[in-house]
Amino acid sequence: MDRMIYVAMNGAQQTMLAQAVHTHNLANVSTTGFRADLAAFQSLPVTGPGWASRAYAQPQPNGVNLAPGPLITTGRELDVAINGSGFIAVQAPDGREAYTRAGDLRISGNGVLETGAGHPVLGNGGPIAMPPAEKLEIGADGTISIRPVGQSVSTLAVVDRIRLVNPPLDTLEKGSDGLLRSKGGLSSAPDAKVRIATGALEGSNVNAVDAMVNIIALAREFDMQVKLMRTAQEHDSASAQIMRLG
Repeated sequence: MDRMIYVAMNGAQQTMLAQAVHTHNLANVSTTGFRADLAAFQSLPVTGPGWASRAYAQPQPNGVNLAPGPLITTGRELDVAINGSGFIAVQAPDGREAYTRAGDLRISGNGVLETGAGHPVLGNGGPIAMPPAEKLEIGADGTISIRPVGQSVSTLAVVDRIRLVNPPLDTLEKGSDGLLRSKGGLSSAPDAKVRIATGALEGSNVNAVDAMVNIIALAREFDMQVKLMRTAQEHDSASAQIMRLG
């Protein structure tokens, strides 16, 4: 059978993969701190006899768009947003250190400070444990202070400090859980220059209009690849008919 059908089939497959990436981005347009995935493909020539006029696409590891998202004011004392560059260090499900920009913090039933997705926030010595308190404050440097139960208004006790890091962006990779990690599993040292704003959240950096336009464009490309496969099938049927006449 003509290699045309294989080239078209490969193009349709990669188009479906790219469409899945953009659909995933669009589904997370309202997810706090979400970073858009970037689909990547490499064009490679089809080897063999004949003219080198055909090429097929080979998928590459997906990239990630690390541009900042918009800041949304909430007024909630446990909501924090990174001001500028940097990340919040959390403990991933596998126990390793990972990074996120999602600052929708909460206190679990066990008294552990965690993100809205349930990842424990790391402090100076590991996950941050929060004692009972009447009031909680988070400073711009990540320092967590509380007013213990039954204490006066002027009494503040420092509990811990959120681990804020700023690793080189080219050393980060995004996992299937949406968290960023340093390549090679290395941990990043805390960076005192990273600052946070309280009472605010960073939104997703997905552009809904661009994602929708890309999905429509990919749908048209998929239709084109399917039409090429049908054309190849018609050519094959016509060739078989001519051979029967001969």
